[in-house]
Amino acid sequence: MRVSAIFAAAALLVLSVSTSLMAQRPDAQIDPRSLALLQEGRAAQAAGQTEAANDALESALAVDPRNREAFVLLAEIARGRNLPGKAIRLYREALLLEPNDLSALRGQGEAMVAKGAIEKAKGNLAKIKTICATGCNDANMLAAAIAKGPPVTTTAQVEKPATPAKP
Repeated sequence: MRVSAIFAAAALLVLSVSTSLMAQRPDAQIDPRSLALLQEGRAAQAAGQTEAANDALESALAVDPRNREAFVLLAEIARGRNLPGKAIRLYREALLLEPNDLSALRGQGEAMVAKGAIEKAKGNLAKIKTICATGCNDANMLAAAIAKGPPVTTTAQVEKPATPAKP
């Protein structure tokens, strides 16, 4: 009697675990609705509608947070808006999903250069060079951005009011 209860419990455990594992999708399979929203975002970005592109890409990530391309495109939009910190974070999310994504490594490195983090950008360049040993365009583009350095920022000059002439 005791043995049959244990076997029944074990069988129930195996059944529940196997059905829950079968219901999960593999990591490589992204929800088709998310892919459709990604295409919508690309089209809006190509048309110069960055707000619409941003909205579509965020919706794509809400549908399926494993959509790496949506993270990369959102990061590109952030860089276009001169938000390198946000771009670095979005590229990091893409790199968590695929650590060897060359475009995300290059984009993150370029955003780091814009932020002034040259040494970290050199780390990204080293990763790119190890991934594609025979030199690739992403490595050349990031090396050029590092050589160029961070953008020069101008500070506002405060003009002193003119002193009135003494009579």
